[in-house]
Amino acid sequence: MDIQHLVDRLEQALNESTRIPLSAYLLVNEEKVYSLLDQMRVAVPEEIKRANRVEAEKDRILAQAKEEAERIRELARQEAGELVKRDAIVNAAQHRAENIVERARRDAEALRQDADVYIVDVLQRLEQDLARTMNVVRNGLEKVQTEQVAAQQAAQQAEGV
Repeated sequence: MDIQHLVDRLEQALNESTRIPLSAYLLVNEEKVYSLLDQMRVAVPEEIKRANRVEAEKDRILAQAKEEAERIRELARQEAGELVKRDAIVNAAQHRAENIVERARRDAEALRQDADVYIVDVLQRLEQDLARTMNVVRNGLEKVQTEQVAAQQAAQQAEGV
C-alpha cells in the first residue's frame, strides 16, 4: 500500500476524531490509529524495496550501456582495422574510429547521467514521503503522550479533591 495513502488515512482518522471541548485534545479510535501505524510499518519497507529495485534497474541500465559502448568500440576497432588495410584511407579510418568511440562514450555517459537523475528523483520523493510520515508519527506520539499526561494529572487532581 502506498505510504502517502496511509498518511492521508491517518490524517483523516485524526480529523474525524472527537475534540475534547475547551482543549486541544482529541479522542481518537486507538485501534484504527494503531492499525494504520502497523500498515505504515509494512509499507515503509516496501517503499525501500521499490527504491532498491530502481537502484538495481539503474545498475542494469549502466551495465547495458557499458556493454553497448564496448560493442561499439569493438565494431569501431574492427572497422578501423579494415580501413587501415587500405593505404589510401588510413587517416580517414583512424578519424572515423575515434569519432565512433567518442560517440559511444558520450552516449554511455548520457545514459548514466539520465539514470542518475532518475534515481535521485525517485530517492528524493521517497525521502520526502518518509519525512512526512515520520512527522505524522511523531506528532501522533506527542499528542497521545500529552493526552496521557493530562489524563494522569486530571486523575491525580480528582483523587486529591
